[in-house]
Amino acid sequence: MSLIKSRKRVADHGEVFTPAWMVDAMLDLVKDESERIDSRFLEPACGSGNFIVKVLQRKLAAVECKFGKSDFEKQHYALLALMCIYGIELLEDNIAECRANMLDILTEYLSIDESDDFYRAATFVLSQNLVHGDALTMCVSTGEPITFAEWGYLGKGKFQRRDFRFDTLTHSSAYSQEGTLFAHLGKHEIFMPTKTYPPMTVSELAALGENEYGQD
Repeated sequence: MSLIKSRKRVADHGEVFTPAWMVDAMLDLVKDESERIDSRFLEPACGSGNFIVKVLQRKLAAVECKFGKSDFEKQHYALLALMCIYGIELLEDNIAECRANMLDILTEYLSIDESDDFYRAATFVLSQNLVHGDALTMCVSTGEPITFAEWGYLGKGKFQRRDFRFDTLTHSSAYSQEGTLFAHLGKHEIFMPTKTYPPMTVSELAALGENEYGQD
């Protein structure tokens, strides 16, 4: 795979992709986390997905090891693995390619197609987790603050979603420093979700995606 798409993109945006061997070497530095299904990863300049595709592959290998004998658990924990990966990308064509690459990995693993609820739910999750925006300004392409969905699996086919603003999450270390205005506050007082949703099934997630895209 070429490490650049064009010299102009390198000059305009500093766009150079990370080679696969380097991605693997870097993920090996956090091997336990990269192979844990519910660990959360954020790539602030995700490009077409070189890093997060590898993270998803490692997580799915863990899913197969732990839940491969149960189709129900395998499908739901595979979706959870996808839910725990986030990305921000400045260039619109890259984020579209990144979403497609991530979806391809999941659909191949689960052997599903576009008619499957898990496919449509995954498409919706990727639209929320992989954001077209700027990690430096912490805003999406329209200028609004980046908001990420925190997903959790409650078991028995139900997922929980809470939304948090990215700019608030990045201030965690500042709030915890001694002598600051907010040092006495607990995390529960600082990191309040902007929205909390009722538990949802895969079919309900799939329907949410259909409603959202139907309004575009």
